Amino acid sequence: MERYLSIWFPRLLTDWKERHEPNLKGKAFVLAELERGRKVIRAVSAAAQPYGIRYGTVVADARAAYPSLLVYDYDPDQSLILLGNIAEWCIHYSPVVGVDSPDGLVLDISGCTHLWGGEIPYLEKITGKFKTTGYSVQGAIADTIGAAWAQARYGNSPFIIPPGRQREALLALPPAALRLEPGLLNRMRKLGFYQVGNFISIPRGTLRRRFGQQLLDRLAQALGEAREALTPVIPVAPYQEHLPSLEPIQSAAGIEIALQRLLETLCRRLFREGVGLRKAVLTVYRIDGKKQQLEIGTNRPSRHTAHLLKLFKLKTQAIAPGLGIELFVLEAPVVEELTQTTETLWKCHDPADEEAVADLLDRMAGRLGASAIRRYLPQEHYWPERATRPAASLSEPCTTGWRSHVPRPVCLLAVPLAIEVMVPLPDYPPIQFRYRGTWHKVKKADGPERIEQEWWMQQGDHRDYYCVEDEPGRRYWIFRLGLYGKDTPEWFLHGFFA
Repeated sequence: MERYLSIWFPRLLTDWKERHEPNLKGKAFVLAELERGRKVIRAVSAAAQPYGIRYGTVVADARAAYPSLLVYDYDPDQSLILLGNIAEWCIHYSPVVGVDSPDGLVLDISGCTHLWGGEIPYLEKITGKFKTTGYSVQGAIADTIGAAWAQARYGNSPFIIPPGRQREALLALPPAALRLEPGLLNRMRKLGFYQVGNFISIPRGTLRRRFGQQLLDRLAQALGEAREALTPVIPVAPYQEHLPSLEPIQSAAGIEIALQRLLETLCRRLFREGVGLRKAVLTVYRIDGKKQQLEIGTNRPSRHTAHLLKLFKLKTQAIAPGLGIELFVLEAPVVEELTQTTETLWKCHDPADEEAVADLLDRMAGRLGASAIRRYLPQEHYWPERATRPAASLSEPCTTGWRSHVPRPVCLLAVPLAIEVMVPLPDYPPIQFRYRGTWHKVKKADGPERIEQEWWMQQGDHRDYYCVEDEPGRRYWIFRLGLYGKDTPEWFLHGFFA
């Protein structure tokens, strides 16, 4: 069952200005902008309203009624920016929060209120938070956005419409509660339609001919006969779990308990849907309005709670709870299908060994960083630096086989390093070479192995590779580029053997 909360800020901008300029508290002031050569009021403080000063009043007329009225410039973009910031804060209470410009918010609270003990405590908690920070606020809960909007702005207590009762709640409200255009409202007022109950039972065809489609659309949205879209300020991750705290959490043990509960809930859902996470993000919201995030990644899809908890515990010491954490949000933005039969890694004979290897690599990545763990797969290329590519994950299968009939170094330089050599005959290996300012005398050598350029990619000389061993027993992979007699060949060091 869908439930929505509409939050209305009757004096959003003037309340915000009083919060940032406390000396204005209790004073009559307005925000105005220039329109057709005269200043028109766009926002009125609470202290100015008793003098009959309203939205749309000309400043000169307002000062005639109250000469001491303070006037400040109105910024048309300020309300949208402010609502956006407040909406992000409201993610404490619902993952789906939308801006209802110019003075409200809409929250999709389906499945959220039980975490606070029901709809009444939930509504009191949110509105109480705003009131303590200096905002005038009114909220209402209903099955539809339209009914919640109408009740918040035009209704009376109670501000919670029971499920399926939005029609009864709308009957006594004015037509303006349906979010109709001013011109249409004037026409309805002239015909004596002062309440929704005056026309809600009139046949829809008659209403359409008399007032147009907008009235029918708004009425259908409020009654739940037509769906109304809600655009969240922050897109919701498909896999996300929330855990609010009844009391602010400050201890490491409390953070770990909350994290474990979130992981257990999330992993059960991943198991039901046959997927595992590759990336998880924990966001903690503090009571001072600040938030912190931790992120982990896995080498293969995982839904193993204990393993994921170990990865997070490597980073939880970075969380500074401050005065306390009131909400934990865990999301898995990257998931992959996880089947019972997965590609064997490292040619492990026991699947348990494969999982242990992956878990070990995840812990190493948590300590050293994800860039410290690399896996490569073969490619259909002869040039050594093109013969491999980074794997997307540990479970990504090989599309071609490794060339194991010839030796290859365990460490291959990304760019071959030029060296000096002494060679007795043109096709012989070097008897010594200079690397990093030191001459290495060759004790043993094997080769050459000729590797041609790949003509479909580039043209150039071939390479003749040699495996050489110096007197201390270190083994190197070097090659000659070009031929003696034809030109002056160059020698390069390309890798190191174990």
